[in-house]
Amino acid sequence: MCRRARRLRNFVDMTRAGPEFRWLLPSAVADPELPGDRAGPRRTVRDWVVDICAFLAAALIGMLTADALDKTPGYSDTLLLVDQMVGAAACCAVWLRRRRPVALAVALAAVSLVAPVASGAFLVALFSLAVHRPFKPVVLAVGVGAVVSSVVQPVLRPDPTTNWLTNAVAGTVLILLAIGWGMLVRSRRQLVVALRERAARAEAEAALRADNAQRLAREAIAREMHDVLAHRLTLLSVHAGALEFRPDAPPAQVARAAGVIRDSAHEALQDLRQIIGVLRSPGEGADDRPQPTLATLDALVAESREAGMEVALDHRIPDTSGVPAATGRNAYRIAQEALTNARKHAPGAEVTVTVTGRPGEGLTIEVRNPAPPGPVPEVPGSGQGLIGLTERAALAGGRLRHGPGPDGSFTVLAWLPWPA
Repeated sequence: MCRRARRLRNFVDMTRAGPEFRWLLPSAVADPELPGDRAGPRRTVRDWVVDICAFLAAALIGMLTADALDKTPGYSDTLLLVDQMVGAAACCAVWLRRRRPVALAVALAAVSLVAPVASGAFLVALFSLAVHRPFKPVVLAVGVGAVVSSVVQPVLRPDPTTNWLTNAVAGTVLILLAIGWGMLVRSRRQLVVALRERAARAEAEAALRADNAQRLAREAIAREMHDVLAHRLTLLSVHAGALEFRPDAPPAQVARAAGVIRDSAHEALQDLRQIIGVLRSPGEGADDRPQPTLATLDALVAESREAGMEVALDHRIPDTSGVPAATGRNAYRIAQEALTNARKHAPGAEVTVTVTGRPGEGLTIEVRNPAPPGPVPEVPGSGQGLIGLTERAALAGGRLRHGPGPDGSFTVLAWLPWPA
């Protein structure tokens, strides 16, 4: 069984290898429905070899039958000559077995009733019919007619050396063997076609899964780069804009803004180097890169305060060691992006960050800022930050809502699962 499976696998590999192996394949394999070359495509080398072998087999059986008739006592030479001519014509008709398998089988069934020499061509026609047509109803109907022909033929052309029953049984067995062999060949070809389709479908599915995995990886990388760099670059943009619109600011304030710009640029450069390092060698540095947690939220708030923001932190989880690392990292990124948006769109407003939750109930992060007290400078942005946060929360099994309030405030509220 393993040897046969290996041969079948090699056969499938050849069918998919390319045109250099195409000559080894039967023409029916190219068509899943095995139509028997109805449109008459060009025969391959293998088709020619098979057709020649079928013709020789039909001729050999016909010659053996003619020799047996010649040795039969009382058989006239004229009748033998007619049988031989009919048998030769039947053997030549075998070349039509691919184009007209049904018509050829029916015609040779009628001819073999009166010309035993055509029996070889008739068996080849039955074999071809079983290969190129389904069993029901075509092969079944022609097969029943062939069995009837094998029973009637000894009556029309009796053999004096044997009785009617022996001839009828022998003819029926030969017909069933030819049909059964053809059905076996057809089933094997259909199996090869099914295996080819399954292999092609598996390759397509594998390519689709690979593309989907690459897309998800690109989205994760883009989300991580946005979350990591947006905070730093927003500080750069805000303080650079302040220096641009307030050239007459006190030297201390200018120095403070310059220090924030310098530190933010340095931190952004370090984060960018870490991300590029992960992209270059994802298997080496991905786990060593430090990841933020819920415990580092205080440092984020302190950094925002040093940059000039007014941030009130209400941290109601005294022990953050029980928070899962992934949940803490997502909470940190959500708070980071919300603070970045508040810095861009509500400068000067006091931002309130509230963190609550417990195991089994989940972790809730709320970042709220009132309406900006003054004019809002134009800060460039893509508008993808909140979309990325929503996707991040959904991928973590949580949910996130955001939107303005009736008093002009803006709230980002996220819930993340925290298993008990």
